[in-house]
Amino acid sequence: MTDPVENSDHGIRHGSEPDDVELSTQPQPSTGQMDLEERSSLRRMNRAAVHSTEQSDITEVEYRKLRLEQVVLVGMWTEGTLAEAEAALDELAALAETAGSTVLEAVLQRRDKPDPGTYIGSGKVSELADIVAATGADTVIADGELSPGQLVALENALNVKVIDRTMLILDIFAQHAKSKEGKAQVSLAQMEYLITRLRGWGHSMSRQAGGRAGSNGGVGLRGPGETKIETDRQRLRQDMARIRKELASMKTAREVKRSRRKQGLVPRIAIAGYTNAGKSSLLNAITGAGVLVEDALFATLDPTTRRAELRDGRTVVFTDTVGFVRHLPTQLVEAFRSTLEEVLEADLVLHVVDGSDPFPLGQIKAVNEVIADIVREQNAEAPAELLVVNKIDQADPLVLAELRALLDDVVFVSARTGEGVGELQDRIELFLNSLDAHVVLEIPFTRGDIVARVHEFGTIVDESYTENGTVIDVRIPRELAQELQEFVVPAN
Repeated sequence: MTDPVENSDHGIRHGSEPDDVELSTQPQPSTGQMDLEERSSLRRMNRAAVHSTEQSDITEVEYRKLRLEQVVLVGMWTEGTLAEAEAALDELAALAETAGSTVLEAVLQRRDKPDPGTYIGSGKVSELADIVAATGADTVIADGELSPGQLVALENALNVKVIDRTMLILDIFAQHAKSKEGKAQVSLAQMEYLITRLRGWGHSMSRQAGGRAGSNGGVGLRGPGETKIETDRQRLRQDMARIRKELASMKTAREVKRSRRKQGLVPRIAIAGYTNAGKSSLLNAITGAGVLVEDALFATLDPTTRRAELRDGRTVVFTDTVGFVRHLPTQLVEAFRSTLEEVLEADLVLHVVDGSDPFPLGQIKAVNEVIADIVREQNAEAPAELLVVNKIDQADPLVLAELRALLDDVVFVSARTGEGVGELQDRIELFLNSLDAHVVLEIPFTRGDIVARVHEFGTIVDESYTENGTVIDVRIPRELAQELQEFVVPAN
């Protein structure tokens, strides 16, 4: 085994300076305030209410929930630089704190690849057991996806609950989902992940209703000999089938709404990017929508759609989507496909990047990988994309200089201070103009309804009046130009 590299300070984030959260000090809708209060109350839950005992009858999903627990993090440095490995552990700490836990210590190990048996190797397991005992931690979080065997081995060796990065992210999604569909999607994702990992804790999940494990049970013991784990697994399958039916019915309603938007003439712009990159803050800065803003990972899970008017008078629809993260669990990508499809349906995607992150190029890569997977699976065309580097007021000037040198077609903004937002709006208007038809219309005075439609969906260049009607020089969607072909004035 290679020599481990560890530092108890690595990856520990006891608090972070607020970035775009200042926007939330502005008057917010009451629903946004209620969301924040509800999340805070979740994190103040009594630890005793969520700790399991051997006598309690709990499911694996319930057992794996993370609420105000004392945790130790363990990360694996297999590639890249030490700074990148520490940044990954920092992100894991932020995820743990978002879930409502307290990070006591973090351990980083240098290995060529994870140990197949215990993820970190027997020597490091012993050291980790000492750390857990010394700190009084009740949970260990691994920065990777653990196999069922690794999970069992670590819990047996450490005698505390062990979860991996995937389960942590699933737990955060479970806390933050607000809509009925969002909650159902998260529940399904949790069940799909855990159904292969049911094992129980202590004896609470290994009791039998009859018979002996691994046998027919013998005379008088055949029949209902089903372990508690088998019962839980069967119940999970039933619940998964029920949730899939519910999601299927919700999908129909969602597709009807989406088809109506597609038939409309209002341009659609999706705001996508890494979690906590400031997407909701940017939406507020552009539209004044008053969307919930919180300095936390995955503050937005349910997509928020807002109609807004650009400075040229054009009406557009912005959709704030769920944030991405490196190694986003496959189960979540599947469960939130409806949300991610909003990106594919957009005319333009604003790809928001956190300029204050030490490795923003890694964020861009993670987001592009998820979008590419969705495009490939849906056999669709990737929408037009405009990179937006946010939080430039907090970014390292050297990082910004590197981004300016490496990236093309990018806008640098600060949603908090408003710097660069005007330039971003100009870029959006220029892009939408490229999708429009530039025509001159002569509309009879009796057709005021058409004049109103042109004003609603177009960008007026010039407007005058003749004895025959209203003459409008305008940029309008090509579909509308075809519809109004009879009023188009031929070019000289």
